[in-house]
Parts: sequence; C-alpha cells; structure tokens
Amino acid sequence: MLRSMTGFGRCTKESPDWTQTWEIRSVNSRHLDIKWRLPGFLRGYESRLEKVLRRFGSRGRVDVSLSLDIRRQGLDGVSFNTRQAASMLEQLTGFAAERGDAFVPDYNRLLNLSYLWEDASGELDETLLGSLEEGLAAALADWNKARETEAQALLADLETRIGRMRGWAEIIAAKAPAIKDEKFTTLRERIAEILEREGLELEPNRFLQEITIMSDKLDISEEITRMDAHLTRLGELLHQGTDAGKRLDFTLQECFREINTCGNKVQDPSVSRVVVDFKNELEKCREQVQNIE
Repeated sequence: MLRSMTGFGRCTKESPDWTQTWEIRSVNSRHLDIKWRLPGFLRGYESRLEKVLRRFGSRGRVDVSLSLDIRRQGLDGVSFNTRQAASMLEQLTGFAAERGDAFVPDYNRLLNLSYLWEDASGELDETLLGSLEEGLAAALADWNKARETEAQALLADLETRIGRMRGWAEIIAAKAPAIKDEKFTTLRERIAEILEREGLELEPNRFLQEITIMSDKLDISEEITRMDAHLTRLGELLHQGTDAGKRLDFTLQECFREINTCGNKVQDPSVSRVVVDFKNELEKCREQVQNIE
C-alpha cells in the first residue's frame, strides 16, 4: 500500500524478566536516516536491529527509542564498577570534610556515568535480543499502519488534483486550434496590410511557408498527448504503493515541462490563466508527494 513518510508507532511487551517499550517517529527525507535512542549496552546491536527496520521502511528520517526495564540481574550483560565508584565517593567525602561541608551522595547521578558500567559477559542474552527484535517489529507494524492511514488521505487529495489538471489539459487542447487559426488570420491580415502599403502583392507560396513554420511552433498536440500519458501514470503510481514517492516526483517534473511548453507556444490570455492554475496545482502535488515513501 501507499505509505506516508510521516508516522508514529508504539509497542510495549512485558515478560517476567523485562519490560520493553518501543516508540517510532518519522518525518520525510530523501533517504532512510535512522536515529537510535537505545540503552548503552545495546549500541553494538544497532546494525542487527536496523535489518528489522529495513523490512518495514525504505525512506524517511526515523527516530527509534527503546525504554527497557530489566529485572533479572546480569541479563543485560553489564556490571557496575563498584571499586571505582567507591573510590570516587571516598575522595568526595574527604574533600567535603576538609572544607567542613556536609556531603550526601546522590547515587542516581552514578547511573549517568557511562564509564562506571562495564561489559560483563561480552554477549547479550539471545532470548532478550530475540524479544527486542519482536518488539521492534511490532512497533514498526503499528508505525506502518499509521503511515498507510495518512497515505490514504494523501491519495484522495492527489487524485482530486490530478482530475482537476486533466480537465484543464482538455480545456487547453480544445482552445489551441481556434487560437492557432486566429493567429493565422491575424498574420495574413498584417502581411496584406504591409504589402498594400508598399504596393506589393502577396506571394501564396511564401505565405504558405510562413504559415507552415508558424503551425509547427503553435502545435501542442504532442505536449497534450504526453501530458495525458503523465497524468495517467500518476494515477497508476498512486495505487502501485511500492517506492512510489520518487517516481511520482519525477513524473510531476515531466508534467511541469509539458505545461511550460504549452504556455510558451499558445500565448493567449485565457490559456495563460489555465497554465498558471495548472502549475500551482502541480506545485501542491509536489508538496504532498514529498511525504510519500
């Protein structure tokens, strides 16, 4: 299904030995940019967890955070350096005594001193790791569900805009022949006026040559055909789902190119207004597409 790059997912899993809570937040980005917020002893396992994430997403700036409460001692594979901590507290106690100050240790502050926590076993318990992967996958599934829900709103909006642009393309295509004929008539009248003033006669072959050149410059049939193909392709991509964002953005750029050419060739006030509206709608579509994976 089509997915937005903006979303939120959450999962909490409990067991007798630990409780884990995963939260996933994401915004749009050209590539997959993952920011991990994990307990220190899990930093060495980011690449393993990233493989899980890549099964669920391919683009976006994704912030992944884990709150983990371990209740069984030693399960996390780390130990507290009590000797160094005791030495630090003894020195602080002596320093405070020399100054005549009362010193009450704040043991909670020791939790934030990463150098006091050491790797005790080298390898984390595989059961815990497997459970963390399952919890992350569940949070990512919830994240994808939220992204798909938002994408449906984007889909409805984009389909409405594409239908509007298709209608404008039909208006331009319908107006173009009459505008071309009008320019031919104007050109003939001006040439005839100049020739009459100079006392010269109109050469039919030369006039036909000029009309042929002008006809090529004013003809937008190829641009309209390509525009119709691009708009059809946009509709197909919206229902393709997989990796649609980049393809949608490229196709919208092609639409910009075709409508620019139409505006340059058919220089008429009524068509120019439609072209401006068309470009504005394309820009709104591009803003929406920036949020699609």
